[in-house]
Amino acid sequence: MAKITELSKINVPLGGQQIDLQQIDHAEGGMSMLRVRIREGKRFTIFDIDPVTATQWADTMHQWAATQGNK
Repeated sequence: MAKITELSKINVPLGGQQIDLQQIDHAEGGMSMLRVRIREGKRFTIFDIDPVTATQWADTMHQWAATQGNK
């Protein structure tokens, strides 16, 4: 069974989605994964991503946000 550690819950003000970020550690060992769980009403989208993908995703989001200013 996997150990799940809650990292963050983010409520999106405009779309009403809830984004949960969790660390997943599998009992059999191996790499920890980042679970991104997006809730839209009754629908869920779940991604389990590795550290390299998480870094690329975070860098891209950070670069985009930095260009937006305070619109």
